[in-house]
Amino acid sequence: MAVNYKTPTAASLLPVLGVMLGCAEAHIRKPNRKDMLLITLEPGSRAAGVFTQNRFCAAPVTLCRHYLEYTMETRALIINTGCANAGTGDEGMLNARATTKAVADALAIKVQQVLPFSTGVILEHLPMDRLLAGIPLCLANLREDGWFDAAHAIMTTDTVPKAISKQIQIQGKTVTITGISKGAGMIQPNMATMLGFIATDAAVGPDVLQDMVRNAADASFNSITIDGDTSTNDSFVLVATGKAGHPQINGEGTAEYGQLQLAVTDVAIQLAQAIVRDGEGATKFITIKVEGGKTYGECMKIAKAIGHSPLVKTAFFASDPNLGRILAAIGYAGVNDLDPALLKLYLGDVLVAENGGRAVSYEETDGVRVMKEAEILVRVELNRGRERATLWTCDFSYDYVKINADYRS
Repeated sequence: MAVNYKTPTAASLLPVLGVMLGCAEAHIRKPNRKDMLLITLEPGSRAAGVFTQNRFCAAPVTLCRHYLEYTMETRALIINTGCANAGTGDEGMLNARATTKAVADALAIKVQQVLPFSTGVILEHLPMDRLLAGIPLCLANLREDGWFDAAHAIMTTDTVPKAISKQIQIQGKTVTITGISKGAGMIQPNMATMLGFIATDAAVGPDVLQDMVRNAADASFNSITIDGDTSTNDSFVLVATGKAGHPQINGEGTAEYGQLQLAVTDVAIQLAQAIVRDGEGATKFITIKVEGGKTYGECMKIAKAIGHSPLVKTAFFASDPNLGRILAAIGYAGVNDLDPALLKLYLGDVLVAENGGRAVSYEETDGVRVMKEAEILVRVELNRGRERATLWTCDFSYDYVKINADYRS
């Protein structure tokens, strides 16, 4: 079960003006589960996205990047689970294009206005007969309050749906932001086996929208890790329909931009944290804060070294304060001029290390007390500058191995 996560209800997820959602059981990989999602957008809607940095990226990722580069208007998103359509060569690209064409034909829109997304097993081809048969089913089920079912339809090894809504006021108009995400394994910064979709009815200029999604990604999906593996399919897309009724937001320096950026980022952070809380086999939710660095980059490099370490993660699972593993991770993170004598390491409220070694005040009973908690803070003070970074991760349990050993069965 997800760590301290409150599962959303259908009533908690607010419709976004200009957005309709429809799901289907297309049996892409397994029967009797929602595994396809169609999101339709009214004319004038825009989308922007950030995608995996894995060089072996999936066909739908390549196609999404291409379509977003050449179109100013996005009218539909089509998502399937069960098959990643990655490592599938020319046939995979043909299948991704055939999927967008089928949706475009059904909606009487341009093929470039349809963005495809896939998640699931790599190195397998899409079952196109089942996928194409699922599109009319999705169309028949379109409705504006379909976010709860949509969150279920994009799940793979997730144990809970991940979704949230938020409303703010911009120039006297109510603006709604609703988002869903999926992911539980193969999760690392620079995106992961995660899909994230956030829609708002705010009116946002195209260049501003791309900046907004990139800023939100850096603060959220690029600041999580479960197992250090970067997927072939990660995609985070922000859609703006412009139906809220306020003047279009065109500049980053405006108060309206700041309001919307904060709200979108907050939704993205909660969706990203939900992925970590639902990490495969996770029993602990861990926040790693590295402070007092010369650069943000070196702070994040140290946070990643701690968050990726199997030795650190298994110690957290066992509630074993073998905290020298954290110091070792800090030391090999690649900050070559780091002075260990300046560093302080805290576990929760407990000072563990300072002056290059174990803190005089540290008692292992205090470490055990913190390690037994479901939510744990690791804080590293570098004392060499003013920059800081935060990373969210989880522990490694026996179930992580079981889940991934059985993934294709």
